[in-house]
Amino acid sequence: MNIITEEYDSPVMAKTCGCKPNKRKVTYSFLSESHSLCLDRKDLINAQLEACNKLIKYASDEDDRNAVEKEINELRMTLDLMT
Repeated sequence: MNIITEEYDSPVMAKTCGCKPNKRKVTYSFLSESHSLCLDRKDLINAQLEACNKLIKYASDEDDRNAVEKEINELRMTLDLMT
């Protein structure tokens, strides 16, 4: 068996969608189909949080920034409830 180690990259990509300021949402997609099979709930939420933290760096629109900040707060609350 060959094991290749690579720099860890989040298995999830986040992006914003929606045209109305109050209806903007953050959506996620897996970068590889195999990740959808091997992540448990806590790992998935951590990956979503990491993807949102990357996304907020590039959010130039205030409505996008608000949607991502809201999503980050919800993900953190969910993680707090799990522990």
